[in-house]
Amino acid sequence: LLGAACGRTRYVPRAREVTLTTVPLLVKEAQALYPFLKADFAKGGVLDGKEVYAFSPSTVTVVQGDTIHFTFVNPEDDVHSFVLPDFAASLPGQSTTHATYVAQHAGVFPFKCAIAAHLPMMWGQLVVLSPNAVAGEGR
Repeated sequence: LLGAACGRTRYVPRAREVTLTTVPLLVKEAQALYPFLKADFAKGGVLDGKEVYAFSPSTVTVVQGDTIHFTFVNPEDDVHSFVLPDFAASLPGQSTTHATYVAQHAGVFPFKCAIAAHLPMMWGQLVVLSPNAVAGEGR
């Protein structure tokens, strides 16, 4: 009521369309292009048993109460996953996956791919703003 008396309007939650793509950064297949990677992927190398992937974008910002319609694009043949503290989606290789998530709480929430060989590099964050922080923006 006080907000309305001051000319501020309440934020109205929105549906947001967000596309996240899995991106290979340093993977075994790149050894032909970058010969230095042979030693890195070899037994005892810094990437032994690992591959480096990323989510693009790696930060998604919404407002508490928003419904996020995710489109996950995984253009390669490796399987990935998208895991938040209270949500998970499997991302099969060479596929597009759709999922819906409601941002119920304000805060910064890490997301990751839970495939062991892709940790700890494949991660990002969901930033959920408080509706009070954006009051008047939802008109």
